[in-house]
Order: sequence, then structure tokens, then C-alpha cells
Amino acid sequence: MRKDIHPSYGPVVFRDRAANHAFLTGSTATSGKTVEWEDGHAYPVIDVEISNVSHPFYTGNARVLDTAGRVERFERRFGKRGGR
Repeated sequence: MRKDIHPSYGPVVFRDRAANHAFLTGSTATSGKTVEWEDGHAYPVIDVEISNVSHPFYTGNARVLDTAGRVERFERRFGKRGGR
């Protein structure tokens, strides 16, 4: 590999503000803010809007869309498309 072209890789805390959940992982992302982690060290922190803790797919709160019912309702309102 060529030197000095890759970003530095190090520990970063990602914090999900909606679920009040944080996790420490390695990343090339950086931040000007820091937070003290459970081990007593200060790490850069990146606030995220959604993570696996608050995402509806992972929490089981996902809504299933009834696409067949929507198509039938559309066809009742506007008629079926002819010729195909």
C-alpha cells in the first residue's frame, strides 16, 4: 500500500440519541466532540439519528404495506389499464 493516502483508523463512539444507546467501534470517521467511555478513556463521538436499536426493522415495529390492496383500490378508482 502507498503511504499517507489512507485516513487514520481508530476507536470511535457512535451514539444513537433516539434510543440512548452508544457503542464503541473502529472507524475512519472523525469528530471534534469527545465522550468518556466506560473504560475511562475519551473517544471521538458521532451522533447518529438511527441505529439497529431504534430502527423499526430490527425492533419489530415495521409496518407491512398491503401493496395488492393498494393496486386494487387504484384500479377501482381509475379503472384498469387497457391494452397490456
